[in-house]
Amino acid sequence: MFQEYIQRMLLTAPPILLALTVHECAHAWTAYRMGDPTAKMLGRVTLNPLKHLDPVGTLALFLSGMFGWAKPVPINPRNFRNISKGIMYVSLAGPLSNLGLAAFFALLHKVFAVRGDLLASALSPQVYRPLFIMIDMGVVINVSLAIFNMIPIPPLDGSKVVSYLLPMDKAFAFSKLEPYGFMILILLIFTGVINTIVSPIVFFMVGLLTGGAY
Repeated sequence: MFQEYIQRMLLTAPPILLALTVHECAHAWTAYRMGDPTAKMLGRVTLNPLKHLDPVGTLALFLSGMFGWAKPVPINPRNFRNISKGIMYVSLAGPLSNLGLAAFFALLHKVFAVRGDLLASALSPQVYRPLFIMIDMGVVINVSLAIFNMIPIPPLDGSKVVSYLLPMDKAFAFSKLEPYGFMILILLIFTGVINTIVSPIVFFMVGLLTGGAY
C-alpha cells in the first residue's frame, strides 16, 4: 500500500510541478507585457518551479488532484497601461496557460493511443507505462487547475475576470467579498460543493480533449 502511494506521488509530481510553474509564469509574463515589471524583477518570469511553489498549496494539489495553489505573483496595477484590463489579462493568463498545456498533453495522449504499439516496442515497459500515466495526469491536472481557478471567488483568477465584466457599482459590491473569499472557498471545498460543481466540467473537458478516453 505504501509502495503504491510512493509510486503515485512520483508519477504525479512532474505534471503537478509543471502545471503550477507554467500557471504562475504566465501570470508574471503577462503582467510584464502589460507594463508592470514587478514580477520580472523578482525573478518570477521563469519556469524554475522553486520560484513559484507554495508548500501547502502544492501538497493540497498532490492530495486532491484538483485543488492547489502556488505563491501569488506580485503585481502593481498602477504600472498597467489600462489598470482594469491589465488585471483581467493577467488573471486569465494562468488558467489559459493550463488549458494550453492540457491540449499539449492531450495531443501526446493521442499519439500514444495511435502509435502505442510502436512506442511500446521502442521504449521499455518501465519507461512507456509511467510516461503514459504522467501524460494522462497532465491532461487532468491542467484542466482541473484551469477550471478551479476560474471559479469567481476571491482570491481565485475568476473573481478578477468577473470584476472586470461587471458594471462599476456591482464590481465594487463584489470586491467586498475579498476579505472573506478564502474562508468561503475552504468551506465550499470541505463541504464538497466545489467538487460537485467542478468535477463534471473537468471530466467533460478532459474527455473532449482526449477524444472520449475518460
